[in-house]
Amino acid sequence: MRNELILANLGWQPFFQQQLSLQEWEELVPARIVEQHRSEIEVATASGHVILPVLQSMPALTVGDWILLDGEGSFLRALERKSCFRRKAAGTGAKEQLLAANVDTAFIVCSLNDDFNLNRIERYLSVVNNAEAEAVIVLSKADLCSDPEAFRAEVQRLDSMLCVEVVSNLVDGAADVLRPWCQPGKTVVLLGSSGAGKSTLANRLLGRDLQSTGAIREDDAKGRHTTTRRSLVEMPAGAMILDTPGMRELQLADCEQGVAATFADIEELARECRFGDCVHDTEPGCAVRSAIESGQLEERRYLNYCKLSREQVLNSASLAERRAADKKRGRYYKTVQRESRGSRRE
Repeated sequence: MRNELILANLGWQPFFQQQLSLQEWEELVPARIVEQHRSEIEVATASGHVILPVLQSMPALTVGDWILLDGEGSFLRALERKSCFRRKAAGTGAKEQLLAANVDTAFIVCSLNDDFNLNRIERYLSVVNNAEAEAVIVLSKADLCSDPEAFRAEVQRLDSMLCVEVVSNLVDGAADVLRPWCQPGKTVVLLGSSGAGKSTLANRLLGRDLQSTGAIREDDAKGRHTTTRRSLVEMPAGAMILDTPGMRELQLADCEQGVAATFADIEELARECRFGDCVHDTEPGCAVRSAIESGQLEERRYLNYCKLSREQVLNSASLAERRAADKKRGRYYKTVQRESRGSRRE
């Protein structure tokens, strides 16, 4: 009899339970991916951790995914995801990269120094909203800032319903304000740029030094990469925490809903424009331009909305072309293999 409490602490929820038949629940082994490498994955089960080889027959998997193993410990299938964080892979190629799956809350970490950037926060918010997870903005390194509450107010103006917390990585117990989101069975992920303080925050929440930490560069307040891989780790309180490497590039793709949710105020204003095809430039009766001129809407926010909207449309088109090309190539390979088998039989 499997230990259901251990499974629950790994993040097993009714959403996943409902995807199994009674026979599957009795015979198969639920396992969660806690670390991913090029040729193998490490999974956690109620009985312990197991290393599995990555097979060509497997679907695209990422840290946080739930899969089912048979009695021999072999991969059978992956379960539907509750949430999934993804981006266009860094570089010029048209590829998608999965970042994490089945996360309940994302801590978007931004340090209170020269690296503070509202545009970047909105970019991360778009990714989190698209994944349909809860977002919490964590303003870290408050000890480096003379007026952290002013920065909190700036972020809060993005959305009055947004959760914004301020922490100092040098003060013991500062991370306690985040523990309400770290209840047993919950999964949280730390997102943010390099040097934002994610690894230090993870260590505080875990109560031990799991990730190495490094100081920021004094000349430009930019951070160094200290986390080099994504690992899902169980917290003492029973939640799971995922620290991610700092991302210098977070290109949006297939993120229309996320951008719309992040900039819901602009989307609502656009519906009030006199013309349905208004591009918010010089058209009469433009509610968006009127809001900018009156000070109701910050022009910086509107320009970032336009930038992220264009970016996600362009990248989504590139990924769609890549998927279509891969599908066509797959059909060609299958045809060649089928014809090759037929010629051998002759």
